[in-house]
Amino acid sequence: MTTVYMPALLFLLWPDKKLSKKERREVLLNQCAPELLKLGISQLRMNIDDEFSTVKSPAPKWYAGDALVATVSIITDEDAEHMIKKVVAVLEHAGFKVGAYEVEQSIYKDYGDNPHFRKRDWPDGERSPTEQAVTLLTRPKKYSRREWIERWHGNMSPVSESLQPRARYVRNVILKTIDGSPHFDGMVEEAWPSPEHITNPYLFYCAEGSRLKLAKNMFLLLKAVTHFHQLHKIRTVTMSEYFLKT
Repeated sequence: MTTVYMPALLFLLWPDKKLSKKERREVLLNQCAPELLKLGISQLRMNIDDEFSTVKSPAPKWYAGDALVATVSIITDEDAEHMIKKVVAVLEHAGFKVGAYEVEQSIYKDYGDNPHFRKRDWPDGERSPTEQAVTLLTRPKKYSRREWIERWHGNMSPVSESLQPRARYVRNVILKTIDGSPHFDGMVEEAWPSPEHITNPYLFYCAEGSRLKLAKNMFLLLKAVTHFHQLHKIRTVTMSEYFLKT
């Protein structure tokens, strides 16, 4: 399958108001989503750290401040600048600190593109039957932007695809950071077939019960990651995925 690259708007959410995980889901799905869909959006998808997202992140929290609590991904034909202002207003009113970005989104593998999971057969609005890991990326200064993307797309993506059983893998290259938003260079969305595929290293690394294969695959993946990123700057949060309009 050929990877499709498309312009999209990405919104990163941090807590600005105390909400339980259940309240967070209800506010985003029942209040924000209907308001956003009135704005002329072609596609809408959310990742939410809600009460159904109980898997511990595979990456340690080595950074200060709140962890990401949700992401909102939008595809629209409307003017980006005006759409961003409207979306940010809706999300801020709901109790979130918002980072807004224009991105180039590419779906490297979609549901059903590999043997690890079936094609999507659940309706819009229903939680995806997978476990979502969302990772924020910051480009190391030693790499130019072009070299960094080449290392990410040309090496990291195919290597990780060969070593890990992901159901879906989406890359977001940040093209423009809207004034006042925290700086990041990219975001990866990885859907895993089950919680065990994140917590069990033999499943996470496609090791098939072999300690030798586990060690080998861990080494190969670590080599690929450090080839384009700094481990201590990786920010990963596990979430629930919701397609609201496709």
